[in-house]
Amino acid sequence: MRRARRTLPGGIAITLLAVAAGAANDPQAWLQRMAAAVQTTDYEGTVVRLSGDSAEAVKVIHSVSDGVVREKLIAQEGDGLEIIRIGNDVQCVLPERQSVMVEEWSDQSTLFSTLPTRVLRIGTEYDTRVVREGRVAGRTAIVIAIKPHDEFRYEHRLWLDAETAFPLQTQLLDADGAAVEQVKFADIELGSDIHASALASSYDTAAFKWYGPARRASTRDVEAAWQNDALPAGFRLVSAQQQESLPGSGHRVTHLLYGDGLASVSVFISDDAGEALPERSRVGASHSYSTIVDGHRVTAVGEVPAVTVERIATTMRRSVPE
Repeated sequence: MRRARRTLPGGIAITLLAVAAGAANDPQAWLQRMAAAVQTTDYEGTVVRLSGDSAEAVKVIHSVSDGVVREKLIAQEGDGLEIIRIGNDVQCVLPERQSVMVEEWSDQSTLFSTLPTRVLRIGTEYDTRVVREGRVAGRTAIVIAIKPHDEFRYEHRLWLDAETAFPLQTQLLDADGAAVEQVKFADIELGSDIHASALASSYDTAAFKWYGPARRASTRDVEAAWQNDALPAGFRLVSAQQQESLPGSGHRVTHLLYGDGLASVSVFISDDAGEALPERSRVGASHSYSTIVDGHRVTAVGEVPAVTVERIATTMRRSVPE
């Protein structure tokens, strides 16, 4: 930029400086850069996850090659659990039990599942702004606030690395401004050269007992036989699927996914109302609400405030008769 200022006419140089300053203060530009950084950056560090009164530290080694995520997570407390991931194939290594659980995950990010990395069309229900600078894990960060206009969603605070826009810390805040969940790097090395051996298990698992993935009921896309005309503003139907019955079960489960571009809520509708269940539950920032509608068990789950899942579950209605 200094060179440009020496060689360009004064008016053009001033314009370029103004554009650069504008980009630095544009939260949408930062979010777009963050989305790319999460998908492409290799890194190694220690992450601390805080949720309510609980805290856990995890060592993370993460690499992306040819679009395939390779990752190793090592619990820093407890029994030495390791999670080895190659794409959507995941191995949970349990050294104390001398066993390995093989699973399939569809999540693109195991650490930052609440980040707006897939759909960045944040609607008018949120205000986004660059708040200030800060420091996380010894690096300068730009703090982005994504603040909702109502009580049906959390506020997001993102600390993005000033150089790469990689998320160094995330927070979900309730209506009172209290953090209900946060993920923060205690230390991190970005863009590090990660050898394949660093992503392998630390244990010799040859003699371990291996367990394959549990059989899952197949799903198929369907036309939604249920509707909701009282969704919180901005929420819309994203997908509708029906889960085929598992062996020994004659019950169908419909899964409807609602989202506003940032927050999402899953609604599970079973034609088996079953016995009375606790209507409300909470794990960290995630809430669920279960009720009976037209003889069906309706359960709404999501990383949203309790009022949101209750509102969505209780206002579901059948649109197509059985």
